[in-house]
Formats: sequence, C-alpha cells, structure tokens
Amino acid sequence: MMHTIPVGKVFEAIIIWLRANFDGFFNLTRLGLTGFIDAFENTLLFIPAVAIIALLAVVAWRAAGRGIAIFTVLSMGLIYNMGLWPQTMQTLALVLTSAIIALIVGIPIGICAARNDKFDRMVRPLLDFMQTMPAFVYLIPAVLFFKLGKVPGAVATVIFSMPPSVRLTNLGIRQVPHDVVEAARSFGSTSRQLLFKIQLPIAIPTILAGVNQTIMLSLSMVVIAAMIGAGGLGEEVLKGITQLKIGRGFESGVAVVLLAMVLDRITQSLANINRRKNKQA
Repeated sequence: MMHTIPVGKVFEAIIIWLRANFDGFFNLTRLGLTGFIDAFENTLLFIPAVAIIALLAVVAWRAAGRGIAIFTVLSMGLIYNMGLWPQTMQTLALVLTSAIIALIVGIPIGICAARNDKFDRMVRPLLDFMQTMPAFVYLIPAVLFFKLGKVPGAVATVIFSMPPSVRLTNLGIRQVPHDVVEAARSFGSTSRQLLFKIQLPIAIPTILAGVNQTIMLSLSMVVIAAMIGAGGLGEEVLKGITQLKIGRGFESGVAVVLLAMVLDRITQSLANINRRKNKQA
C-alpha cells in the first residue's frame, strides 16, 4: 500500500498554528487595510463621476493620444449610463489598493533578485507557485485569517498579482547593457548610484510593463474575490449567475472589460512613452 504524504493536513496545521499565535497581527492588519480601502473608496465615490471621467480622459490623452481619450470617455460614460458607477468605483478602489501594495512589496524583491543570483534562485520557485496556484485557493487562508469582506479579497489579490512586478523588475535590471554598467563603475559609481541613476532609469519601461500586468491580474482576482464579500462589479456578476439575472450579469461583465481596457491602455502607453525617451537619450 502506497504511503500518502499529508500535504493538505500539514498546510491545515500551519494555518491553525498561525491563527492561534498571530491573531492580534491579523486583526491589526485587517483594521489598517479596511481603513485604507474605505478611505480610497469614499474618495472615489465623493468625487463627481464627470470629474473622474474628465481626469481619466486627460491622463489618457497625455499618455496615449486622442483616440484612447475618446475611448475612455465613451467606456466610462457607458458604465455610468448602465447604473454601475458605484460598483465600478468600489472595484477600482480595491484594484488600486491591491496593486499599490503588490508593487511596494514586489519591486524591491525584484531589485534584490536582479542583484543577487542566489536570492533569485530562491525566489523563482515561490513565484512559480504563486502564479500557477488556482486563484480560488488563495481565498481559503485569506478568509480564515481576515474573515469575510474586502480585506481578505485584497490580501488574496496582492499574492496573486505580485509575481509580474518581481519578475519584470528583475528582468529589466538584468537587461541593462553590460558596457553601460561597466562604464558607470569605471567612473567610480557606488552600488547605490549605479542602481538609482543607471539601472532603474533604463529598466523603467520593463518595470512599467510589470505594473500593467499587476493591475490586470488585480482586476481579474478582485472579481473572483466577490465570492467572499469583496463587493464591487464582481458581486454584480455573481448575482447574475446565482439569481439568473442574465442582463445585469452581462452588463457587469462588460463594465469589467471596459475598466480593464481603459487601465491597460493608459498604463501601456506610459511604458511606451518611457521606452521612446530612453531610445532618444
């Protein structure tokens, strides 16, 4: 008879041990994240929809040109017209909160991985694990640690969306031409000067591509997180499925797609602008 390795039971034991010994830390994290997400959400809901659409259109115009600006106005206008504006702002607040945390943690890890091969080899399997694990699985420990609501949704989204920011920061720094690095060293640059004045400025287009992917993955996970009470557009999609509200479910799906396309076009254009600047320099 084949001996079964109790992987699931070991994982369960670790989760129970963490809950028993770090409950205070999880409660404190939950309170902090709840305050941050609520403040973000209330700010977006307080600003008139016209002002937010105009602001996004200006950013899109400056970053990507008139075509994307018009597309932004039409997309956000359609979302408002369908009566999904509050849910869209809730989703946007959760996406931006999760993406900001993922980038704050992920970019420094990517820098460390680029500058230390041993650390890179240690981090890579963990990133593979984070990227290939089914998204629904992240919801289980998140709910056990942080209960139901927006916070477990944000935590699960941060874990799911972080790998691209680490990988692309690592890749961007490693792709800096070797002769440029050697020239900087020969002029006496310190390690800090080499990083902040040479490697990071040249790597910014690749890092921005990581920012784009992090935001897109955050948006996809936020919709799944509606299953644990994260609210927003994901909740409307879920209602469409569970209550057979086909029309509402379809409209919510369209709103998610439009929001994703607007965020994708704007962040992609920012990366392209930086790439052109680097070529001209």
